[in-house]
Amino acid sequence: MTLSLIIEIVLSALLVATLVFCAILERRLAMLRKGQDGLKQTFAELNATIISAGAAVRALKDSAAEAAEILDDRLSRARGMADELAMLTASGDRIAERIAGQRGAAQAASTMPAAQPAILASRLNALRPEALRNIR
Repeated sequence: MTLSLIIEIVLSALLVATLVFCAILERRLAMLRKGQDGLKQTFAELNATIISAGAAVRALKDSAAEAAEILDDRLSRARGMADELAMLTASGDRIAERIAGQRGAAQAASTMPAAQPAILASRLNALRPEALRNIR
């Protein structure tokens, strides 16, 4: 065997080893590219989800602002009604006090016979709901 033949055999073996290594490297690079494409797709989906979440948050803020506005309107109307009711109650109390004062003065001035209250009491009893049920 000549030296040139040995060198060619060694070079051929090294060339085969290089080809095998290149094939393994190409497979790994293909897997890396495939993973990179999947990662790109994942990032695109994540970006779309973030945009959708942002829109949902904006819609929620708008809804909350609208609900707050409606609630403020109802609250102001309720306060107005409460004030009006307080005025009506005070007015009713004043009227009741006047009526009670007039009634007290009328009873003191009146000389009603004792039989008339008994007649009035029987008439009031006849107007009670229990008495009206018995009539039907």
